[in-house]
Amino acid sequence: MPARTNEWGQPVGEPVPQWRPSPPPSGRTLNGRHCRLEALDPERHAEDLYSALRSAPDDRDWTYMGDGPFSDAGEYRLWADKAAARTDLLFYAVVDNRSDRAVGTVSLMRQDPANGVIEVGNVMFSPLLKRTAISTEAQFLLMAHVFDDLGHRRYEWKCDSLNAPSRRAAERLGFRYEGTFRQAVVYKGRSRDTAWFSIVDSEWPTLRDAFRTWLAPANFDTGGVQRRTLAQTRAGLID
Repeated sequence: MPARTNEWGQPVGEPVPQWRPSPPPSGRTLNGRHCRLEALDPERHAEDLYSALRSAPDDRDWTYMGDGPFSDAGEYRLWADKAAARTDLLFYAVVDNRSDRAVGTVSLMRQDPANGVIEVGNVMFSPLLKRTAISTEAQFLLMAHVFDDLGHRRYEWKCDSLNAPSRRAAERLGFRYEGTFRQAVVYKGRSRDTAWFSIVDSEWPTLRDAFRTWLAPANFDTGGVQRRTLAQTRAGLID
């Protein structure tokens, strides 16, 4: 497709005449079959979250996080109080619908409503949530809120370029790798090169259909094992 040009023959981007700034996330509860996302409330969630996170055999999950690990429940509660009070980002607790307990956290951050851009970050999923349908549904609920409810154009995922599990998770969920920003961040006394991933609104309809198909009960056997992976499901819709 030939590039658009202006009156001086310079290449320019596609016009978006109907674009209006997107609203910021409201913090309302996002409900799914397996889980729900609630705005982080330390009074209701902190104790469950600390218990779930401490079920990990060691502290390796905190290596690439900006905060943590936490020495005790009181220290975690102090973090949760500060996180919930922040106005520059919105933390959610991921609540397992079966147990009615919070088992992980995630946030919407670097909010840019004027350009319809927002980032998912601070993903800390406990062992009770990892590699379950809950973890995938939690990410889907947040994506659907960003694109369908708020009308954003771009959804970002960033991580330490050395964080292989985070990179794999981004790609599994349908994010596209865009490049690495060298020496972008200093945290925990270390330099970080930041890997950038994104989903844009034109890609969302296919991804949404793939998530819905993958999460459907028919995709799981009686033992709860998936019949098709998310990548296979997505590929089947594209072919």
